[in-house]
Parts: sequence; C-alpha cells; structure tokens
Amino acid sequence: MKHLLQVGAGSGGMPVLDMLAADSRITRVTLIEPDIYKPHNVERHLFPPSALGEPKAETARRWLLERRPDLDVKIFVCPVEDAGAHGQIAQAAADCDMGVCAADNEVAKHHFDELMRRSGKPWTLGEVLSGGIGGFVHWFRPGGPCYACVASYLQRSVQVEKDKAPDYSQPGGPVAETTIPAPKAAIGAIAALHAVITLGLLDDPAGYNPGFTSLLFTLQRVPEVFEEAFRPFRFRIPRAADCLICGRGATPAGGGSSAGDLDVALDQALARLGDA
Repeated sequence: MKHLLQVGAGSGGMPVLDMLAADSRITRVTLIEPDIYKPHNVERHLFPPSALGEPKAETARRWLLERRPDLDVKIFVCPVEDAGAHGQIAQAAADCDMGVCAADNEVAKHHFDELMRRSGKPWTLGEVLSGGIGGFVHWFRPGGPCYACVASYLQRSVQVEKDKAPDYSQPGGPVAETTIPAPKAAIGAIAALHAVITLGLLDDPAGYNPGFTSLLFTLQRVPEVFEEAFRPFRFRIPRAADCLICGRGATPAGGGSSAGDLDVALDQALARLGDA
C-alpha cells in the first residue's frame, strides 16, 4: 500500500500518473494541479474534448477512478506553493511514500523539492525539451543533491554553442523558441521513462541506483544540439558544496529548528531565477 504525491496532471504528468496508478501497490494518490483544461490542450492531453473547461485535477481524478475504483484520490486545485493550502499539502507530503513532479515551471519545481526534502521523501521529475527533441528524468533521495544542484549543473553542462540558437537546456527559459510544443508521442516516450524510474525508486527507496542522477534521452537529431537521436546521456550529479538549498551549512532534511533558514535559501534561489 503506497501513497503517491504528484504535482502536475498536464500533457506529461497525466501519462505518468496513468502508468503509475496501474500498479496495484499504489492505493492512494494526492494530486496538485491548478490549471483548467483548455482547447489548446486537447491535441497533447489524454483527456477528451468533453472535459474542456473543467479543472484538470477533477478530470484526472475521474480518469483514475474509472480505471481504479479502489484508488483513494485527493486533489488540490491550486499551485503547490499556494499559501492557503500549505498545511494540508505539507501533511500530504509527510504521509506519502514518494513524490512525482510533472510541473512545467521552475517555481513549482523548487517548491516541490523543498516540500520533499522537508518530509524526507524520495521523488522524481520528468522534463520534455522544447519541440520534443528529447527529455530529462531526474530522481532524488534524502541526503542526495537537490533540484537546485541538478539544475545548475545541467545549465553549465548542456549548452548550445551558437549565440542565436535556442537554449534547449532551459525549457522554461526566456528565448521564445524554447517554448515550441512537443508532440504527444515525444511526451509519451519521456513519460514512460519517468514512470519506469519512479517505480524502480518505489521498489527500493534506500538501495535504488540506476547509475545516474539525471537521464537525458534524445529523440531527434538536432544539428549542434544532439548529434544522434535515441541516445541516452547519464549524469551523476553530486551535492554542490555552495548550494543554497542543500550544500554545506544548508538545512538538512527534517531539520526542524532551521526550517526558517531553508525558507530564506529557497527565496534566494527563486530570486536568482527571476533575475536570469
């Protein structure tokens, strides 16, 4: 009997949740999703056009219960960082066995990382790159590198050389080209990898080790970005000593008396994102 906490039920998050909920060991799902299902979503989402105008979280709950009537599904129709639901979301994190992040913005990813670190729970993150040229799957465990460590490492390591080329290492970045929608097939491919890694971590939270911290899997050949399609790149990313969140002097998971320090560090990290 496992309890899954997930943020995001969009074009990438819902396929992951659908695959994970098919595992009979998962008996509880708490889903955080603030968005409404809109006409431009139909092309890449699992939901039918008849659900247009509904909160995605409500539609996701109905989808899950149609397939798993025994599943206990609780939803929050708000952002993960919503102050009004902070206590309830924190309690869900404390009660869950692991977390899954399928959010498409950096603020939500950093807040979910904070939530999981405070609760001392493992979690995974999937990211589809612009245009569906490939995607990342990351996994996190208490005591390991946090999302800030991973994101800063990849921003330094996965770069596009041409000045005018879109920076595919930053799917949510300021360059317009980095927001090209990915096709449903590419989203599904990365979602399947995300689900496989999540189930592996769920099987053995303490001993799971696939040989990487982050997996980049290419789906298309893009000159000067990816020289080969269908090639995996495995990154082993350590904790950064100067990380504001988990580095030397930062608050460890479960550090109750220092929780305010973690709030300050998170605010600083998010402020740096705003200045980027």
